[in-house]
Amino acid sequence: MIAVNELTKKFGSLTAVNNISLKVNKGEIFGLIGPDGAGKTTLIRMLCNIVTPTGGKATWDNKGAIFGYMPQRFSLYGDLTVIENMYFFASLYNLDKKTIARRTEEILELAGLTDFKSRLADNLSGGMKQKLALSCSLITKPDVLILDEPTYGVDPVFRKEFWKILYEQNKEGITIIVSTPYMDEAELCTRVAFMSEGNFLMVDTPVNLKKNFPYKIIELKTSAKEIDFFNECNEIVDAGFFGDKYHILVRDFNLARDFIEERLSADNIEILQFSEAAPTIEDVFVSLTGEGKGKD
Repeated sequence: MIAVNELTKKFGSLTAVNNISLKVNKGEIFGLIGPDGAGKTTLIRMLCNIVTPTGGKATWDNKGAIFGYMPQRFSLYGDLTVIENMYFFASLYNLDKKTIARRTEEILELAGLTDFKSRLADNLSGGMKQKLALSCSLITKPDVLILDEPTYGVDPVFRKEFWKILYEQNKEGITIIVSTPYMDEAELCTRVAFMSEGNFLMVDTPVNLKKNFPYKIIELKTSAKEIDFFNECNEIVDAGFFGDKYHILVRDFNLARDFIEERLSADNIEILQFSEAAPTIEDVFVSLTGEGKGKD
């Protein structure tokens, strides 16, 4: 539905997006995953024709396709009420009053904003503001919905509610392109592209990314909270302490297990849990960005 060919954007000496190519298919939820500064926002703005590329191009199969865009920052009118913002945004697309009224009520109910339609936008919580921004982007019933970090900085409950709305819209046939710094949201996408420093590191389905992950994961819980010998084993790629367990990436599970058990025994450290865990999307991203691979 959308084809991107060698798209590049430079700001002076800074290359924000570097020679990126991809195709987003109709009906997908396509995720752009990466930290701040990865180039996600610049890429999205080029897809929306807000920013002019330095090189390459993005083309739409259906030139008459309607897209809805939700920017990273709240950009609606704080001195207008929820419903006034909705009506104003809809009027920009020359929708008739009857259609505006019907769609506004439908979307406000979908977003859980019906009881807040007379509240000024400035008086909404952060999560409610994001729901209002999403509602305005849906008023035209777009073919493609493009969202730039729509859940950034809001609480987990809202994030869950927001993604429920996105899934409902996707089932209605809307193709969705969404950027996020949250690795758990990558799991919710049909396909994802990992971005770092303006480049695509990999594009695939979440299932395939985890299936093809080259390392094993050890979860280790011990009577000690500080273990400093992981760097001594070449089989250990990376290790970190999360919650009450160590999360350890290893090349060879058996060799790493034998090394760890021997060292813990020698130091009289009790093993409370030692198990293999399935990789997460975050494990995949850390591996692709090269963190913890200094032994290679």
